[in-house]
Amino acid sequence: MVNLGDIRRQYTQGRLDETRAADDPMTQFHAWFEQYRETGPLEPTIMTVASVDADGQPWQRVLLLKAYDEQGFVFFTNYESNKGRHFEQNNKASLHFFWMNLERQVLVQGGVEKISREEAAAYFHSRPRESQLGAWASAQSRPLNNRAELEAKFAEVSARYDGQDVPLPDYWGGFRLRPTRVEFWQGGEHRLHDRVEYTPVGDGWHKQRLNP
Repeated sequence: MVNLGDIRRQYTQGRLDETRAADDPMTQFHAWFEQYRETGPLEPTIMTVASVDADGQPWQRVLLLKAYDEQGFVFFTNYESNKGRHFEQNNKASLHFFWMNLERQVLVQGGVEKISREEAAAYFHSRPRESQLGAWASAQSRPLNNRAELEAKFAEVSARYDGQDVPLPDYWGGFRLRPTRVEFWQGGEHRLHDRVEYTPVGDGWHKQRLNP
C-alpha cells in the first residue's frame, strides 16, 4: 500500500458566509466562476459529470461546461455514448467543479433533459470543422480495434464532406441539467470548511449552512 497520509495542506484562501452569499445558486455560481476565470486556469470550464447505469453503477467523466443560466447547465455529447444511454434510463445526474487554486468546490445535482435541435445545431456549427468531423468519425464509447481505424474513419468523413458544411449528426446534441440542489464549498483552516447548500422552496431557494 502507498501511504499518502502525510500529504497535508491547510486551506486558508477565504471564507463563505451564508448570510452574504447570493439568494439564488446561479448568481452565486456566476460570481465564483468569474473569480475563477480571473485566476487564468488552463481550462476554466472543466467539470466532472456523474451518471448512473441500469445496474446502479455510478460513472464519472470530465467534460466542458458550455453554457449556464437560470435554467441550468448545458454540456454536449454523443447521445449514443455511455452517459447518453444512462440518461435515457435515469435522468438524475450531478456536476462537480473543483477550483483548487481558490480552494473551492461546487456540487450541482438535478435532472438532465435534451436541449432543442436548434440549440444543438447552433453550437455544433460554432465548433472547429475538425471537431465537427470528429463527431461523425467517433462511435463514442463503442469498442475500437485500434487508432488507425479511427483515423481512417476521420479521413473518410473528411472526404465525404469536402467543400460542404458538416451536418449535425442525429445522434449528437446537448443536455441541460436543471438543478434541484447546489452546494458551495470553501476550504477552511483546520478542516473547518464552509459549506452552503441551496434547495428549491416555492419560487425561490432555501439557503442552509452545513457542517464541514
